[in-house]
Amino acid sequence: MPECPLPEQTVPIVSPCIKVCVVDPLSSLCIGCGRTMQEIGGWMGMSPERRAAIMATLPDRLSRLRATRPDAFPD
Repeated sequence: MPECPLPEQTVPIVSPCIKVCVVDPLSSLCIGCGRTMQEIGGWMGMSPERRAAIMATLPDRLSRLRATRPDAFPD
């Protein structure tokens, strides 16, 4: 009987989601993670490189959002 190949080991997909899913209507960014709805919806299908590139922009996005739209964030 031929041996079955072992499945490739999968790496979990890292997500910036913090379970605060509220999109600011003016910026179109989630106030929890800083992603757009398009990015959130396409996250699982993106390459690891694309996800990493987006994740690198999130701290700056959230900082700018907090500076320009402090009322968008709950106390």
